[in-house]
Amino acid sequence: MNPDAGPRPQLPAQREAAEAAQSRTQLLFRSFLLTVLGAAFVYSLNVSYVWLSGILTLAAWVLGVVVVVRTVRLRQSRILLYGTISGLVVSAVLGSLVAFSAMFFSQVSAVQECSRNALTDRALNSCTADFGKSLPPALRQP
Repeated sequence: MNPDAGPRPQLPAQREAAEAAQSRTQLLFRSFLLTVLGAAFVYSLNVSYVWLSGILTLAAWVLGVVVVVRTVRLRQSRILLYGTISGLVVSAVLGSLVAFSAMFFSQVSAVQECSRNALTDRALNSCTADFGKSLPPALRQP
């Protein structure tokens, strides 16, 4: 018989340390989610704030990686892991949008300004057509 085969009761100090680590990981997860949502909100406001959205997206990536590492290393809840991976996918898409907006800043700001002033669907379609014409030929749709 193996006397060590059963589950061992955790010592109070170990239990407190585990709860503190879980609380810290949950705080980091909440910070990660708020950073992703903040980056998306700032991006949707105005293209002039693309720099702030880029900074928030980079911060979200760092926080997301930290949460994934802590979740795996400390064997915490799988919902944190799945939520963080989903948030990292969203922030990757947001990062590509931010990069595109930064590369074509003048075109994106022009279409945004045109769309704000468009009162009809026809004017909005004209803004979209002008944006398509202003892109480099390799990015235009046939």
